[in-house]
Amino acid sequence: MKILIILVIAVGIAALLQLGRVYDLTAKLRKTREEEISYADNKLNAKLWLVFMVLFYAGVIYLFAKYGDYLPVAASEHGATIDSLMNFNMIVITIVFFVVNTLLFWFSSKYYFSADRKAKFFAHDNRLELVWTIVPSLVLAILIIYGLQTWNDMTSESGDDALRVQVYSKQFDWTARYSGADEEFGLSSYNLITPTNPLGIVTSGGIDEVSVGLEEKVRKLRGELSYERGILAKEKIELENQIHEHEEHAEDDHEGHDASWVQSNKARIAEIDVMMLSSNATVLTEAAIEAKREKLYRLELQLQRILALDNEEVGSVMSWEAGKDDKVVRELHLPVGREVEFIFNSRDVIHSAYMPHFRAQMNCVPGTSTRFKMTPTITTDSMRTIVDDKEFDFLLLCNKVCGAAHFNMQMKVVVETEAQYKTWLEQQDAFYVDESNKNNESQDEKPVEDPVTEPVGSDDQTAVLN
Repeated sequence: MKILIILVIAVGIAALLQLGRVYDLTAKLRKTREEEISYADNKLNAKLWLVFMVLFYAGVIYLFAKYGDYLPVAASEHGATIDSLMNFNMIVITIVFFVVNTLLFWFSSKYYFSADRKAKFFAHDNRLELVWTIVPSLVLAILIIYGLQTWNDMTSESGDDALRVQVYSKQFDWTARYSGADEEFGLSSYNLITPTNPLGIVTSGGIDEVSVGLEEKVRKLRGELSYERGILAKEKIELENQIHEHEEHAEDDHEGHDASWVQSNKARIAEIDVMMLSSNATVLTEAAIEAKREKLYRLELQLQRILALDNEEVGSVMSWEAGKDDKVVRELHLPVGREVEFIFNSRDVIHSAYMPHFRAQMNCVPGTSTRFKMTPTITTDSMRTIVDDKEFDFLLLCNKVCGAAHFNMQMKVVVETEAQYKTWLEQQDAFYVDESNKNNESQDEKPVEDPVTEPVGSDDQTAVLN
């Protein structure tokens, strides 16, 4: 069977080659060149251009009718504005599409080649230049101004009664935080991220927990460097040279001058001899020593920043007090009809928070906070009726390819009445359950499940929260 298929293909290629030769011979007999096309062929092609234009437009109109309404139902005030902007853009684009293509097809059909007709040539025309510069500029200016107004409305300051929600992204999940009774988000820092504190919320217990671990690492690195044989040998040589130089110039000094200094250095030399014979003594390359010194510097700087957090204030309360009543959750709940301000942060790479039914999207950028606001207009239960799907849920998706499990990075969003929202929020535990004083906080921490969070202090940690 395969041989038969190969033979058929080979015969077909041979037939095409022979047809090409026949065409060449016919052209030679007629004494015409290959690039010369007859008037009848040109006129036929001109008419076919108009036929193709009609078929082309019919196909476009069919696709518009069948797939034009591709967006899901808008479930926010912002979504209705975005849809209006999108429709306005599509109207402008569609008008330009039909006008430009009609002119292209019509000109191609009308001005086909004819031997008795010659095209007019002119090098420059100011009127044409003005037309094709000013008209597109005006259209683009209108589109940009309209879009910029929509963007400014979305990112402008929220109202006093707006709900503020922090959305925290990392590979490959989302975490949300609501403020407590004080209506203030507690200060957060990537330096305080632990398995039980995935957002790095500043608390006295958290500062103590992380600082103790860092202090232990600092002590270990200092110990490794202090017992390095090369460093010890250099220190011993320097001390011996200083003592020898002192003894050579002893007659110039007053009697008893620097005696304690000499004894101290000799004691240090004796200590170095003992340390070099110790089992703790190590031998490191220059590169390894430099790497450990750099790591020690970074750890000491990180420890300094963590300890400084204990004295910062949020609003009218201390940083370690403001975050106690914050509520960290794995599911977004929003009250219908109330403005919501989202604050976005990323721990690792750039993510993109995308809620298609709310027409809302914002990049989550490591090292900074981004934000937008919107007002939900349709509850989850109402949307289930609209789309006739009892299992429907609003979703927060990642719309930026952020890694291998990007496709699975999503969070459920529930839109409900104000009363239902308040009931749900009251049922959520505070980050620290106990409302006792600062000294007891470290015993009251409520763990937040975060199985993929790495302990603080790892060299490749790049998360950030403001």
